[in-house]
Amino acid sequence: AEKLVESGGDSVEVGGSLTLSCENSGYTVYKMAWFRQAPGKEREGVATIHMPTGRTMYADFTEGRFVISRDNRNNDKQTAWLQMNNLKSEDTAMYYCAATREPQLTSSSLLAEKYDFWGRGTQVTVSP
Repeated sequence: AEKLVESGGDSVEVGGSLTLSCENSGYTVYKMAWFRQAPGKEREGVATIHMPTGRTMYADFTEGRFVISRDNRNNDKQTAWLQMNNLKSEDTAMYYCAATREPQLTSSSLLAEKYDFWGRGTQVTVSP
């Protein structure tokens, strides 16, 4: 069974940095991604990474502030990180890790419906 476990969420001040981590200890996946959902808003894609190649895709709102990276050396434990810099209050949300065995990185790879496996989320709070 698939198992995604996120960690790293915290409360920080505006302008601060955080790095989120997601470990996959289930089936080998081709893409791991980060999504976020703020209260009263829809879940939105943040960034995704193609595990074999390291190719990435970001939502426009990341504005170069976020970096997604991965460790794909061991198929039994794949890890994806989301480094977030210059955090803004609007980045406050529950951040979810997602994964899929679909192998292609396409223009739709930041849509939640394209992901089969989800973690439980880690809270990021950015305060003035």
